[in-house]
Amino acid sequence: MTPRIIATGSALPERIVTNDDLSRKMDTSDEWIRTRTGIRERRISEDDGKEKLLKLSVRAAEAAIAMAEADGAFSREEIGLVLVATCTPDMAFPAMACRLQDALSLPQVAAFDLSLACSGFLAALDTASAYIESGRCRTALVVGGDVMSRMLNWDDRNTAVLFGDGAGAVILSADERFIAACTGGNTAEEKSADEKAADAFRPRFALHSDGGGEAALYCKAMYFNENEPESEHMDGRKVFEFAVRKVPEVIGEVLRLAGTDAEDISLFVLHQANYRIIEAVAKRLKRPIEKFPHNIERCGNTTAGSMPILLDELNREGKLRRGDVLCLSGFGAGLSYGAAVLRW
Repeated sequence: MTPRIIATGSALPERIVTNDDLSRKMDTSDEWIRTRTGIRERRISEDDGKEKLLKLSVRAAEAAIAMAEADGAFSREEIGLVLVATCTPDMAFPAMACRLQDALSLPQVAAFDLSLACSGFLAALDTASAYIESGRCRTALVVGGDVMSRMLNWDDRNTAVLFGDGAGAVILSADERFIAACTGGNTAEEKSADEKAADAFRPRFALHSDGGGEAALYCKAMYFNENEPESEHMDGRKVFEFAVRKVPEVIGEVLRLAGTDAEDISLFVLHQANYRIIEAVAKRLKRPIEKFPHNIERCGNTTAGSMPILLDELNREGKLRRGDVLCLSGFGAGLSYGAAVLRW
């Protein structure tokens, strides 16, 4: 079965924190942040409770479910897998996916989390695609989200200025209409042609990790370990150089797997970590910057929520059309990196 994204959703906290707001608390300025990252503002959760990510994830998932249900041909009861990609769960366990499943009143199907920081959504999307292709389920809810504000050192301008909170969701399904179009043959020759057509629409993924880069981006203790508070540490230059080198490389790899070229990609949806990285990747791929949508200036780096939030914005703005070929790519702690090619 060939999985496709049939609906999207996202959720951001209401509170907006601008660069000027941060400059009143630390040694930085709007110009310093904008010129180095492209970020102007970010959303920060104000909830003092311990359900921050769950609340954002529920909102994002409900928005995606509502979109899927809009044509009357979908019900949340069809969801056979729930995945949450995050490195900032509200608690150590149970998994965020289990709690989200209950909050959404979904069937008691497989539900689990994936932790790969900024690359997490790609890993979750790959996992959900594998479930659908193998026939283990027909529809999956995939959420990527983080509340990074809970684990930042707000006196460290090298990290605190970069991140924002948010969650995005997609519903991935073996689209019945698409399947019918690709499996309508009766003769052996027609069925063979149908299989080739379906395979051409199958998402391709390439995921890698370089554990030797651990020191460039890490957090030793989670924020819920109150006896050992530990904030995030990042070597910005190393991460930047890693991303500029590895993202074009892995995009080239997944394009070869998909049997397509960069010129055939409608949009490149990259992890929103730094606008300078996006510019550098566009230059190395020799593609116009207009092919690289972005929201980092408004959202900052929302970690695992980055790509699904941007996908939802593009989808609701009518910038994604059925049949468009998209390339997604992300990178993060691990150091991890990956890419995907999929048809919208």
